[in-house]
Amino acid sequence: MAEEKKFPMTAAGRDKLQAELDDLITKQRPEITNRIQIARSYGDLSENSEYQSAKDEQAFVEGRIVTVRKMIENAEIISADNSDSDEVTLGKEVTFKELPDEDPETYTIVGSVEADPMAGKISNESPMAAALLGKHKGDTVKVPLPNNVEIQVEILSVKTKQD
Repeated sequence: MAEEKKFPMTAAGRDKLQAELDDLITKQRPEITNRIQIARSYGDLSENSEYQSAKDEQAFVEGRIVTVRKMIENAEIISADNSDSDEVTLGKEVTFKELPDEDPETYTIVGSVEADPMAGKISNESPMAAALLGKHKGDTVKVPLPNNVEIQVEILSVKTKQD
């Protein structure tokens, strides 16, 4: 049997997934079941758009429940405390600037489950994070981008992120 894929994430990320799972099971699932029962009472199911819509939503929610459960069961909780203070690892906040003279950018490197670039969280699987992982404050790093383009960034600071 193949080994299950591990999902690296912070404890806060796992807690967020658990809250989503609880909502799906205790709130959304019963609401959809109720909508299906009401739609059935309308009669002919073959032309009942409310029934079909509720069944489609039920399929989505049930699929999401399976997915979230699997991510929680295979969560690999990351802790940035187990590495050098200036080493870029999962769970740490890193500030870097593109050379020669771009403005600094700050991101927290997280597992793909938690990634949200708009909230300052990038996936460890992204080209930028993959290039930065294992490097240290002061290092200059080459980051491969699509179309055989490469940029250089300088790591300005590395901090342990407190959630």
